[in-house]
Amino acid sequence: MLKISVITIVYNNKNTIESCLQAVLSQDYPNIEHVVIDGGSTDGTQQLIEKYQNNLGYYISEPDTGLYNALNKGIRAATGDIIGILHSDDFYPNSSTLGEVAAAFEATHADVVYGNGMFVNREDPSQIKRVYKSAPFRKALLNYGWVPLHTTMYATAAVFETYGMYEEGYRIAGDYELSLRWFKNPDIQFYFLDRWLVQMRLGGKSTTAALQKKKSAEDLHIIRRYGLWGVFTLAFKIARKIPQYLAPRIFNTPT
Repeated sequence: MLKISVITIVYNNKNTIESCLQAVLSQDYPNIEHVVIDGGSTDGTQQLIEKYQNNLGYYISEPDTGLYNALNKGIRAATGDIIGILHSDDFYPNSSTLGEVAAAFEATHADVVYGNGMFVNREDPSQIKRVYKSAPFRKALLNYGWVPLHTTMYATAAVFETYGMYEEGYRIAGDYELSLRWFKNPDIQFYFLDRWLVQMRLGGKSTTAALQKKKSAEDLHIIRRYGLWGVFTLAFKIARKIPQYLAPRIFNTPT
């Protein structure tokens, strides 16, 4: 049976960290390792995590140099066959999510499995605000700003060992760089699992308006680095958000 390592990084987020921890515990898949990396929280987050410490595969609380430094700590600590991310604001749509991911790896022998995700109201998670539908991978889509929602992507440990971890020089778009590094690599095999794999509360690091300018600048640097269509790819990437926000208003449930 495949072992799945779920990495959660957190800093001063006492309001939602317990929900995240409970989301992992609620999964019915029996072989899960939860790796929690706290950046030295001072608001009571540590005390909440410590309530669950016996259920964690790995836990450390110490200062880090940023988001991707913390994620890399988690990857180095993980011992699973499969590695995925669940941020401290996030949770799973149902108790079978990780079991479905494991079954997809078993059935397809893919290197990376990804799916669909949704953003919800921070105070009332029953209110869906944005849906992030993905699709089977086609290389041409990358020029049009397409990548899956990063927290729906699960990779074998071998992918990280072979192709590296997050580049810590990026402050907010390192997940986009990692995604393009994978999707531009013909040796990596992908599988699209057409399921909702994560629910994310709005208000994360890259969803605040104040940081969008910084994110776009890093995105453009990454786009040019990987030989895509420059500002046109960036424009497509930004424009993709419009139907994602409209869908919950048009349909009663995500489509």
